[in-house]
Amino acid sequence: MFSKTKLLGAVLAAGAMSVSGAALAQTPAPKPAAPAAPAAPGAAGAPPAAAPTGPMKVDLKPAQAEWTKVCGKDQTAGKEVCYTTRDYGTQADQPPVLAIAVYDIKGDDTKIVRFLMPIGLMLRPGIRFSADKGATIEGTYEICFPNGCFAEAKVKAATIDAMKKATALNVSVKNQVNAEVTFTTPMDGFGKAFDGPAIDPKVLEEQQKQLTEQLQKRAEEERKKLEAQKGAAPAPGAAPAPAPAPAPAPKQ
Repeated sequence: MFSKTKLLGAVLAAGAMSVSGAALAQTPAPKPAAPAAPAAPGAAGAPPAAAPTGPMKVDLKPAQAEWTKVCGKDQTAGKEVCYTTRDYGTQADQPPVLAIAVYDIKGDDTKIVRFLMPIGLMLRPGIRFSADKGATIEGTYEICFPNGCFAEAKVKAATIDAMKKATALNVSVKNQVNAEVTFTTPMDGFGKAFDGPAIDPKVLEEQQKQLTEQLQKRAEEERKKLEAQKGAAPAPGAAPAPAPAPAPAPKQ
């Protein structure tokens, strides 16, 4: 998953995050505890001919029960920083596809909305997002890692207020054939978490541990399923047995 402590929290603990976001490039490449997020529809990995050429909408579901608020001190700027974050996937029990983190820097009127986007998207146009059908905000990509790319935008309090009231946040990007892909993420609970107290680091660590164990368990189940399927398949080039036709393969 997109570990809060490694992908987002590390910028506080290591002091790599600057208020301007320029120091993000100094953040070491994260080591995900789960397989990298799948590429966006029509992104790298799919044959260009099969990539959709028209606008697409992808409805994402929360990959964690609630928004999480974490606070710490930015060693570079010497300021208290809190971020409120949530991961999203195509299914609630699948690895995340996209993550959102909203940074609140004490004493600064400007907030930062940061996204961890899937790989395989065009970087040059950047991203655009809006709360429901509100004003569109433009953001730019800052840096990419093997499992995703960071994009962010500086916003004012009015944008945060709109996000607190919104039903969904719409995040639009371009895939490799220049077609628009819009990810829709539910925003329920954001306002309460943003205005509420930060989570206890020990509680956060336990949540991460449980989620990592769940992902590892599902990965192990999938591995066993694939091994069972391979074991049931005939060896390549083997002559067919003279016995009656084999029973049909079990339904997936």
